[in-house]
Amino acid sequence: MNAWTVLLPLTRLRSALGARMKGPGGYYNSGNALGLVVGLATQIAAAPVGPHEESAAIAAVMDYFAGSHGTVALTLATLVFFCGGEAYHRAWAKPDVPDPTLNRLGDFLSGLGAIGLGIALLLLGDPLLAATSGLLHALGKFGSAFHRPGRQVPVWPTAWPDPFRSAVLASRLPAVVATTVVLGQALPVVWSGESFAALIMPLTLLGCYLLWTKADLLLFGVRSKVPRQISTC
Repeated sequence: MNAWTVLLPLTRLRSALGARMKGPGGYYNSGNALGLVVGLATQIAAAPVGPHEESAAIAAVMDYFAGSHGTVALTLATLVFFCGGEAYHRAWAKPDVPDPTLNRLGDFLSGLGAIGLGIALLLLGDPLLAATSGLLHALGKFGSAFHRPGRQVPVWPTAWPDPFRSAVLASRLPAVVATTVVLGQALPVVWSGESFAALIMPLTLLGCYLLWTKADLLLFGVRSKVPRQISTC
């Protein structure tokens, strides 16, 4: 086995990942996957260790995905968000401009996911984040899905950024602040000698928000991307 045989799969993997991260879909689903995997791993790690360790791990997985009405709603919302991310990825797979139909499909699916997220947060006892990460996010996504480029939004100056994309971006701020507060509260505990595990989820969520925000910012450029016109003059 030579070096090329070893490096070839890595090169292909790098190319595939690069293609995935070309547009917002890759960033959205990277954040979705990061939160899902780390959250599930944390849940399994917290399961009791004993003679029935395997059963405890299975129970932890079941609780994570369907332990309550809130977690069921969150699981369904996550699945819809993944579908929305895939729609964005396919929309941005073209070399020149995003496919507007697929891009609007991504917006629509993300709006549905945001409604599910809002319901989940409400059931889990967080009405503030339900209103922002859920309702405001959904309004922004549905607005982007149904608003046609070039049509002015009433009472919104044309020089300002897209109001619907801005709503999505603003919807993340309360969750980022809340996560930062949790992280700040956990730091002294870890510094005093407690387990580093208290920092894992806040840091993971901040990483997710960073990826999702990057995707949000990429979508701001959709209106400025117009198909190339071939002159016949």
